[in-house]
Amino acid sequence: MSRLESFIRRVTAQRDCLNRAVALADGLEGVVLELGLGNGRTYDHLREVAGPREIFVFERRVAAHPDCIPDDDHLFTGDFRESFPRAEARLAGRAALVHGDFGSGDRQATAALARWIGPAMLPFLAPGAIVVTDQPLSVAALVPLPLPDGVEPGRYHMWRYEAA
Repeated sequence: MSRLESFIRRVTAQRDCLNRAVALADGLEGVVLELGLGNGRTYDHLREVAGPREIFVFERRVAAHPDCIPDDDHLFTGDFRESFPRAEARLAGRAALVHGDFGSGDRQATAALARWIGPAMLPFLAPGAIVVTDQPLSVAALVPLPLPDGVEPGRYHMWRYEAA
C-alpha cells in the first residue's frame, strides 16, 4: 500500500472515530481534550462536530495553520509530562471526550508515551468519557468500544472510561 493510501485510510478512520465519539459523548457534560494539535486538522473538525463544548489542546510546540490554533486559555504547551500537571486542577474530571494523536515515527518513544498517557489522562476524565487515540492504551478503567464500520482494528482505538 502506498504511503498516500495509508494516509487516506488513517485520516478516514480518524474522522469516523471522532464522529462516533462525539455521538457517544452526546449525553455527557464536559469538555473535549485534544492531545496533540499537529497541523490542526482534527482540532478544526472537532470545532465543527463537537457543538458548543470547549476544546482544550495539549501540544509540545505549536506549528498548526493559524486558523486552527486555540486561544491561550485553551492551549497547554510543552511536553505532556509538564502540561498535564499544569492543567489538572482546572480540568480534573471535566473531559467528556479525549482525542489523542501523538504517534511519531519513533515507535519506541511513541509506545513509551502511550504507556504514560493512559494512566496520566485518568484524572481528567468524567465518568463515561469517550477516549479515541491513534495508539493502543492499556488501562483497566478504559473499556474498548467497537470501531465504526470500515475502520480496521489497530488503525485507531476507542474506549469508554468506567471509573472504579
